[in-house]
Amino acid sequence: MPRFVKGAIPSPNIWNNPHVYELENRAVDPEGRIEAAITAIRPWAGATVLDIGCGTGYHLPPASATAARVIGVEPHADLVELARRRCRALPNVEIHAATAQAMPLPDASVDVAVARWAYFFGPGCEPGLAELSRVVRHGGAAFVIDIDATRGAFGRWFSQSVPAYSTRAVENFWAARGWTTQRLDLRMSFERRADLEAVLRIEFTPAIAERAIAETPGLELAYPNLLRWRLY
Repeated sequence: MPRFVKGAIPSPNIWNNPHVYELENRAVDPEGRIEAAITAIRPWAGATVLDIGCGTGYHLPPASATAARVIGVEPHADLVELARRRCRALPNVEIHAATAQAMPLPDASVDVAVARWAYFFGPGCEPGLAELSRVVRHGGAAFVIDIDATRGAFGRWFSQSVPAYSTRAVENFWAARGWTTQRLDLRMSFERRADLEAVLRIEFTPAIAERAIAETPGLELAYPNLLRWRLY
């Protein structure tokens, strides 16, 4: 198996540092606001749920507790193997090595599709949205969770680390396709200072990461996000 599926867009953090990214997953959103916001729009109890860019499968077991079927799609072979190990005792979970723009799923087979910080959906990613339109059935919904680069220190550090990122272009992209966007006021909460610092170092360029560490006292930081969604 190749290290990653052809056509994959590399993730700048989890692909290179899956163990640190695991710490980040544990720290993000301790109140469960993401799931609450999603299920308020389209409940997934008894549904088929698709996690696009599932990484090591961190979010698959919680979804499997109420969903009838959970599908993970991830293009990086090493992460696919980690996800399969994590979910091997869960009979209603399956994981595929594939890209978001070429998912090995039948037409109209998914009720709820979620992409968390997958770094795929945005300008230039029309093939991935076409796949969503193909696999999500009538009455289903798709959700994309991403960083809000316009708010807070985290947004500022992100913009400084990725100066080519255009918030206006991204907003125009989603608005033109009829997606709804709402703010999510999330936070990260760590057990150890070293874990917080390690996460900041995989999220930003070295100089910006050190600045973020210096500007962040304690074990918590605000993490403003956006939830984008569309009903099908």
